[in-house]
Amino acid sequence: MLRISRNLIDDMVAHARADHPDEACGVIAGPIDSGIPTRFVPMLNAARSPTFYEFDSTDLLRLYRDMDDRDEVPVVIYHSHTATEAYPSRTDIALASEPDAHYVLISTRETGSQEGPFELRSFRIVDGEVAEEEVLVVATGD
Repeated sequence: MLRISRNLIDDMVAHARADHPDEACGVIAGPIDSGIPTRFVPMLNAARSPTFYEFDSTDLLRLYRDMDDRDEVPVVIYHSHTATEAYPSRTDIALASEPDAHYVLISTRETGSQEGPFELRSFRIVDGEVAEEEVLVVATGD
């Protein structure tokens, strides 16, 4: 189960809407061994594509060094789907390399960059196996 604050969900959805029609991507870091997402880190989709996302390798290296310095890990790895449901694609599954991370997908297919309904789902992806998990929204600091 992913326990995450409403503020962090709002941040991910705002990023997905802002980057629409391209996919948005980013990380929410948290303290090592805590499983608690705390620090929102929006990233640039280097692919600048409505159907694919790719972290810029320089930005990603910088992020991992920063997380190491802060004793953090990527608790959530998120991206948006702009025209399809919030479910990992074959490419998403193949590129999932953090077995302890929650992979969150946000679909903006209904409203695009506008306010309105969105779909948000979380998954664990380990060795190509996808398992959906419950998302529990908690108050900030819970």
